[in-house]
Amino acid sequence: MTQSASPERKDRYPAAEWRRDILAFAGLAIVILALFLSQGAVYSVRVMVEAGCYALLALGLTIQWGYAGMFNIGIMGFLAAGAATSMLISFPANPKFWASPGPMLVALFIGKLFLCGIAIWIANKADRIGASRRLKGIIVTLVLIASFAILSNHMTRMSQEIESTSGWIGGLGLPVLLGWAVAGFVAAIIAWAVGKICLGLRSDYLAIATLGIAAIIKTFLKNADWLTRGTLTVSPLPWPVPTPANGHFILARSYYLCVVAVIVVLLYLLLQRAYYAPWGRMMRAIRDNEDAAEAMGKDVTRRRLQIFVLGCIPMGVGGAMLIHFAQIYDPSAFIDLNYTFLIWVMVILGGAGNNRGAILGAVFVYIIWTASSPIALSLFHLVAYYGHEWTGWQPPADLDSRALEMRVFVVGLAITLVLRYAPQGVLPEPRARH
Repeated sequence: MTQSASPERKDRYPAAEWRRDILAFAGLAIVILALFLSQGAVYSVRVMVEAGCYALLALGLTIQWGYAGMFNIGIMGFLAAGAATSMLISFPANPKFWASPGPMLVALFIGKLFLCGIAIWIANKADRIGASRRLKGIIVTLVLIASFAILSNHMTRMSQEIESTSGWIGGLGLPVLLGWAVAGFVAAIIAWAVGKICLGLRSDYLAIATLGIAAIIKTFLKNADWLTRGTLTVSPLPWPVPTPANGHFILARSYYLCVVAVIVVLLYLLLQRAYYAPWGRMMRAIRDNEDAAEAMGKDVTRRRLQIFVLGCIPMGVGGAMLIHFAQIYDPSAFIDLNYTFLIWVMVILGGAGNNRGAILGAVFVYIIWTASSPIALSLFHLVAYYGHEWTGWQPPADLDSRALEMRVFVVGLAITLVLRYAPQGVLPEPRARH
């Protein structure tokens, strides 16, 4: 006799959950259809591309918050770092930079950074050669101060030389998809460094720390004229597919949408497999009862660092995809309201810990975020017209600006209704039956 399927696998997707998911995505399909009918194909395809990029960002936050309960509100920082990295990888080279002393100065800075990192690592191991805890602290502090002084002095000299001779370093002119991959890698490195410092903090302190680090990253990118041109912006950024030519916006954006959709689907399938694997069950056990998981022999700190790094990779890639689609890199455009806050709303509305819920929430919230302003503007003009015709009412002079801010009200109303009637989100976290 063949062995029957395990109860967990047989009941992994109960019929009630399937019906709920089908109804939710059917409702989303109606919203998408209404968007195309009301706003036209050119605008709607653009919105869907950007919504797909946000779905990738929401999946990254789902890994951290839904799987491990990590309160990361520094999303903007990892997104901005990934965007800057992809811009530097894929933008055409600056011949003036390569003909100047700049490349040698950059190579020396990377070498000094590597050596300083080794020195800090060795200082952290001072206790293994008999140093007391106090002496170790003094050694680490001195090495950190010396490293900061060395790197800061070199960066000042390097930035002045590059800005005076070539303006900025330019890009490497490599393929866009490679730039996206490197963006995820750089976001992972930053996440590892942040995690080593901050993951020992309580959830509220972790949130404050990640918010501060995001502000540091944005400030650095905004002021590093030698590296990113600062507020001067960089454009036009290349696409991984043919850019719009001769007015063929729909076709070009559709190609870009296909690339984004493939990446989102691949990440979704990987996360679905990981969620039901032993690794996923272990992460949820750590989230639900950290002390019990540690008592069972799990290395909680290492696993939390692992999940934090994995969650930041899609954030870096998503940031790169967004700026390439817009074809402009502008560090001033990275605003917490448009990224960190909005992505948290997407995950909460869709359902924390549910990968399908993250995608559903991202697409739905981004549609109402972008489409509510033009719809509100049309309604306000209609009310103003008939109000004047019927009653002589004079609309306020700032009616248009008020309509453009209606998206904040609409998103706030949506999240309020969801929290009231579906506290766990539209698609709550699936529970395996045993």
